[in-house]
Amino acid sequence: MDSQPNLDRFASRRSTAYGTRGVVATSQPLAAEAGIDALRAGGNAFDAAVATAATLNVVEPMSTGLGGDAFALYRTAEGDVGAMRACGGAPEAATLERTREAVTEQEGGNPADAEMPERGPLAVTVPGAPRGWEATVERFGRLSLADALEDAIHHATEGFPVSEVIASAWALCEPELRNDAAREQYLVDGERAPEVGERMRLPEFGETLETLAAEGADPFYEGEIAEQIVETVQDAGGLLERSDLEAFEVEFPDPVSTTYGGTSVYELPPNNQGLIALEALNIADAVGVPEAESSVERTHLLAESMKLAFTDGHRYITDPDYEEIPPLQSKRWAEERAGAVDEAAIESPDVGMLDSPAEDADTVLLTVADGEGNVVSFINSLFMGFGSGLVADDTGLTLQNRGASFSLDADHPNRIEPGKRPFHTLIPGLARFGEDDWAAFGVMGGYMQPQGHVQVLSNLLDREMPLQAALDEPRWRYREDGTLAVEARFDGDAQSKLVRRGHDVRVDVPLQFGGAQIARWNDGVLSGATEPRKDGTVDVY
Repeated sequence: MDSQPNLDRFASRRSTAYGTRGVVATSQPLAAEAGIDALRAGGNAFDAAVATAATLNVVEPMSTGLGGDAFALYRTAEGDVGAMRACGGAPEAATLERTREAVTEQEGGNPADAEMPERGPLAVTVPGAPRGWEATVERFGRLSLADALEDAIHHATEGFPVSEVIASAWALCEPELRNDAAREQYLVDGERAPEVGERMRLPEFGETLETLAAEGADPFYEGEIAEQIVETVQDAGGLLERSDLEAFEVEFPDPVSTTYGGTSVYELPPNNQGLIALEALNIADAVGVPEAESSVERTHLLAESMKLAFTDGHRYITDPDYEEIPPLQSKRWAEERAGAVDEAAIESPDVGMLDSPAEDADTVLLTVADGEGNVVSFINSLFMGFGSGLVADDTGLTLQNRGASFSLDADHPNRIEPGKRPFHTLIPGLARFGEDDWAAFGVMGGYMQPQGHVQVLSNLLDREMPLQAALDEPRWRYREDGTLAVEARFDGDAQSKLVRRGHDVRVDVPLQFGGAQIARWNDGVLSGATEPRKDGTVDVY
């Protein structure tokens, strides 16, 4: 063994964390601790995922919640690979014509010129998270749902100190709280966002979590909470009905996958944007990213691969029950698209991202692995900060605005239709490095998600970086305006060389580059890393 290792490989602010019985990585320390508590109580990675997600709903409430959607990719200890999709659709009353009329009633103007609102009641789609949490524990876990929710209930009822990044996001989202219930329950004295370190209690939401613990998800879809959700949306001018909630079911679709650098990479199929990440990886492979000799060459080729994948993804990806989607994840498709990549940047490709609220959406991501070999990537979101801005009566339940991703253009693949699921940015990730070597990973943040997947995997596979170093590395982000945003830490000489290749390079703040997490099980040895741009931590035991 080399007694003088190359320490440049480990140039991170912290080391990769290691354990043997459990690892949880997420964006807030109390949430990671909740996951470890579930493992210590005899639960497995699936129980820990729900415990962590529920606690994030309390301590990071602008980003996630029971009023949103939830997704998972997993590998079980028995070797099964699968996905969980708890994603609601548009109300059955939400025809294109009726939605245009409703927008006009609320905002004025001509129905023909109406655009899908980003916030408010018309952006509310059926929440999937309650059924998703319940199904995850019942189908794969060992604990009861009540056990998994114990820490979240404690923090909601007894209070928690607000951490730094979350306090900043809370303050930025303060104006988006649109009804009295939202302001009263999520602002201090109904007037302001909590400050850093201030203890915040969410008693109404604590009671809602207690209902979920005692009765399961039925009250959210068929009972009193369902009634409060519908009344809140309809009183504000929305189209949601009780029947929309009652019809909701969790799905377990087959993941889609490709290979990169000898590693199998799994993503969610449409209506999620997982195909974009897979296509970008395939194009990157075809144009020689693994053999790139410089960071400039690697960044250029990866960015060009992302542009092409975004172009295809936003042209084709929609709810597959409504339109056929070509095999964007295939190697053959990527080989044909790779011909468009040159030494100069592609000028202003039509990536279909313009004016989309998904560019800067908020989300939470958590990854868990246990000593038995269960590996889970779990993602949960309200879409934009505090979602629709509506809280259902006295439940503390914030309703998502995922319907903002629909279009009112009759020719758009993601035009709104009754029951249709919106184009979804949420994509947990799963990677198989070897027969007994699996990792759950992801990078939250709207359209940063597939770009983050590609960059983290390239760091791990092309550059052979340790887990934490791969997350700490400066990132870039192709933006809707055609610019290539980079972090201030991004090498200045590399920035200049990218400009000479035709990229419009701009420096942006760290919070625009996503939130990555990773948990790995390698033949019984667990390791994990967490996003340095968030409040999070990786907890092991």
